Amino acid sequence: METFFAGEIATELVKELLKVVRRTYLCRPAAEQLKRSVDALLPIVQEIRHSGVELPQHRQSQLSELADQLRLALDLARKAAASPRWNVYRSMQLAHRMERLDHWISRWVERHMPAHVLADVHHLRVDYSARLDRIERTLDMTAASAALAAARVPVAVGSVPFSGSPLTEMMDGLVPAAAAARVPVAVGTAPSSGFPVAEMMEGLVLRGEGEKPVGVGIRVGKERVKEMLMAGGDRAAVVGISGIGGSGKTTLAKGICRDPQIRSYFNDRIYFETVSQSPNLESLKLKLWEQITGNMVLGAYNQIPQWQMELGPRDKGPVLVVLDDVWALSVLEELLFRVPGYKILVVSRFKFPSVVKNNYEMELLGEEDALSLFCHAAFEQQSIPFTADKKLVKQVVEECKGLPLALKVIGASLRDQPPKFWARAKNRLARGEAICDSHENKLLEHMASTIGFLSGKVRECFLDLGSFPEDKRIPLDVLINMWMELHDLDEEDAFAILVELSNKNLLTLFKDAQNRAGDIYSSYMEFFVTQHDVLRDLALHVNNCEPLTSRRRLIMPRRENELPREWERNKDELFEAQIVSINTGEMKESDWFQMHFPKAEVLILNFSADQYSLPPFLSTMPKLKVLVLINHGTSCTLMQNLSVFTTLNNLRSLWLEKIAVPPLPKTTVPLQNLRKVSLVLCELNNSLRGSKVDLSMTLPRLSHLTIDHCIDLTKLPSSICNIGSLQCISISNCHDLSELPGEFGKLSSLEILRVYACPSLKRLPQSICRLKRLKYLDISQSFNLRELPEELGHLTSLEKIDMRECSQLRTLPRSSSSLKSLGHVICDEEVALLWKEAERYIPDLRVQVAEECFNLDWLVE
Repeated sequence: METFFAGEIATELVKELLKVVRRTYLCRPAAEQLKRSVDALLPIVQEIRHSGVELPQHRQSQLSELADQLRLALDLARKAAASPRWNVYRSMQLAHRMERLDHWISRWVERHMPAHVLADVHHLRVDYSARLDRIERTLDMTAASAALAAARVPVAVGSVPFSGSPLTEMMDGLVPAAAAARVPVAVGTAPSSGFPVAEMMEGLVLRGEGEKPVGVGIRVGKERVKEMLMAGGDRAAVVGISGIGGSGKTTLAKGICRDPQIRSYFNDRIYFETVSQSPNLESLKLKLWEQITGNMVLGAYNQIPQWQMELGPRDKGPVLVVLDDVWALSVLEELLFRVPGYKILVVSRFKFPSVVKNNYEMELLGEEDALSLFCHAAFEQQSIPFTADKKLVKQVVEECKGLPLALKVIGASLRDQPPKFWARAKNRLARGEAICDSHENKLLEHMASTIGFLSGKVRECFLDLGSFPEDKRIPLDVLINMWMELHDLDEEDAFAILVELSNKNLLTLFKDAQNRAGDIYSSYMEFFVTQHDVLRDLALHVNNCEPLTSRRRLIMPRRENELPREWERNKDELFEAQIVSINTGEMKESDWFQMHFPKAEVLILNFSADQYSLPPFLSTMPKLKVLVLINHGTSCTLMQNLSVFTTLNNLRSLWLEKIAVPPLPKTTVPLQNLRKVSLVLCELNNSLRGSKVDLSMTLPRLSHLTIDHCIDLTKLPSSICNIGSLQCISISNCHDLSELPGEFGKLSSLEILRVYACPSLKRLPQSICRLKRLKYLDISQSFNLRELPEELGHLTSLEKIDMRECSQLRTLPRSSSSLKSLGHVICDEEVALLWKEAERYIPDLRVQVAEECFNLDWLVE
């Protein structure tokens, strides 16, 4: 089976590498070399694949390892083929990873391939020798049996040999197992599964669960949708999956995307896009057009040029685009391109009969399937355990009304709870009253009782999640920091609440955040949180139960062109909100109206605009502690009305994302209480070039500075080194950063320094050796860093160094053996050898060789 997958992947990989060679200049040498390696490997893999030999476990494991790496290479090639030509840094990263993969494949071939070929020859000889012997014996037995039968009893015409006849035995072993597996299964039958229904809710994974295929509850729907997608004619060009929120629509769609028949039919040209209620439509159209046609739209276009529309697609084969969470017919109509072979799978709570002619409507779970799913969430087994009250469990399940999401969330919330807790839950669910005739709103009432079992601060933190836009990833750093300031939590307590909400299926953590972000020196910057839109609706539903001016959270549920009229009607009132969340497009100063927020502590501004004026009511927020500005547009936003910053005396945390930071005037009013500044995807050079502002006077208490993906940053202003309160500096993915200030050693309070994924950085200033409090140093993925400071051993408090993928480092300073507090070094295999000498002098040192990682999550926009 693994050779089958390896062969298929290798074949597809060669095709994708050819595209890379043709399209991407910087990746061309690495792609050509990788293609040569795969070309040489492919015939041998195919030979093993078609040999019919059942491989022993250790050989299957080796081929499985090869298949995994080929899958990574295939994903890498596809990303390289689609990578914009202007993004030099991305192309360099892709080329580097291709080289690493080529090296790995070459080593695999050298180690394992000769043994595989010789073993196959031996197995074939032994196998066919045994089969021939068996055939000869069987023929002899058959002849003897026939002679004996002829002598005793005549055989009736048309009789059938019984199952144990020698003729049957003769055929044993001649039919490969793979062929037997291809025998068609009757419609409606399904192989047994230990727990099929729990597989329905991929994305809301219980503790200990991995990803699983689609379950029995939607198998029939999967086959119906597949038939629609593979049917011919224009009528089948748009296919729909509709149903109530949380009914498993997205899970079904993802299962269809992974289906081998669908992948084969569309030749793996399948694209999945989440649309949501407030999409950036032109950006989405541009992205889909490039994916569907293979024609790159170069230049600063906000929409598809007409001359591009007149170009035909490069590849005439079929293509499938899945549009998840579609809310408006007008949006859907904008995404219907007239391209041969273009098919759309629309996933929505609504039906669009004027466009979607073939639609499958999700059904809620029946009694048996609902009970199974609930038991897996509550008891982590298929059925009700004998120690539980069966009647009580079934009553709770009945109140979930067959909705998979409700079964998962309510089941998880009752896990490990005593019987009285269950009885109370049943009673509260039974008392849930509908706010309208909609089934979904009834379920919101029922599910609202779930968060009633959360402790006070955990419940408040769950409700805070509704402040972030629908279908957007929530930066973990923003969330943790907001909780710390708003609810007076320590960082450890905020993280514990995050884990509790995740364990109760009330949010989803990305990239193994629960384990990796829990490290004492980890950065939250690369981690994200998402929430199912029904759970967000639940948070909004609970928040909106209070009168508008009395709500603790004042939230715009989706992006609008202007502020809600209900807000304007109450603008003369005092709003009690502690969190204010606004989601708009471009806003000029005249688009705002004055409002009064005397208790507001958090302001979240989400927008999509080239220019954006800050709201004047910032001046009415004397208690504001956290300000978050996130631009979801395609380019950095130019900010206006910056004078409102002069009133933010209590501001403690500032997050700017995709903002063109303006130059700071000399008259800038000090932000006396600002502790944390995060700059993500920002343009900084205009603000730093020639700046005479003394940052130590403007930001006298700054303790945490984060700069991520600010690609125009070439160097830091030297005045940063005068901020004596700085405890943590994190600079990542700034590929033009070539140097750090020479006065870096003046940062006497600095404990954490991260300078990772900065490929232009060639050396660290010698002065960092004076950082007596420095405990953690991260210089990973600094590919051109050639040396470490000679007096590195003076960092007497240093406990951990992460220096993986520093391929140019050839030596360590002699003084490194004096790092007596050093307990952990993470590095590549070559650098690990350099630390062997130091290990003799540092008794507690643990050198960890980092695994080769080809994770492509960083490429996701």
